[in-house]
Amino acid sequence: MKRLFLAVLFLALSNVSAQIHEIGVFVGGANYIGDVGKTNYIDPHELSFGLLYKWNKSTRHSYRISFLQGRLTANDFDSEVTGRSRRGYNFTNTVREITAGLEFNFFEFDLHQMDRQFTPYVFTGLTYTNYDELYVINGRTKVDINSGTFGIPMIVGFKGNIATNWILGFEVGARYTFTDNLDGSNPKNSNLQSLQFGNLTSNDWYVFSGLTLTYTFGNKPCFCAD
Repeated sequence: MKRLFLAVLFLALSNVSAQIHEIGVFVGGANYIGDVGKTNYIDPHELSFGLLYKWNKSTRHSYRISFLQGRLTANDFDSEVTGRSRRGYNFTNTVREITAGLEFNFFEFDLHQMDRQFTPYVFTGLTYTNYDELYVINGRTKVDINSGTFGIPMIVGFKGNIATNWILGFEVGARYTFTDNLDGSNPKNSNLQSLQFGNLTSNDWYVFSGLTLTYTFGNKPCFCAD
């Protein structure tokens, strides 16, 4: 996945003279939402980090691609749901994702201007996530195979320019995945399906919350000519 991200980034940078570009980092926390542990929607208690690139096509929208990685953990003993706390399952999984899509600014965010600018933004697109297929036997979580799934990212954030060529942002992004087995509750392996538990009709989610810091570069076109 890292090689794919770098290949796409290289192709994008080959057209650096055409638009304003941003490249930077994401650092924050991760949490999972599913059949094990707490039911909090936003609970960034595990480290997540990665790289991102944006191609700003106008003052209102940009194309964005990112590679992020995070650790997902959950423990039934932390849950206020009686059935979960009595069950006592726990798991650890690592997700690595590549995401591409469209970011939309609520306000004009003109990188020609040197004065301070701020705007809320939203992002969506398509995510491909690499993870381990898990299963639980005798109360212990084990790894079956490494696998992958697609998902839908739903990100909201707020960003502003803090210095020449530097933009700082904060965002919370939920990923709805097309798997129900980030936690070992619904293994795909037909030999393990007798070990299923939880709500088998609801797929798993995970959330990355954190800061982005990007550096802008490239020619500054007249956005109004787009």
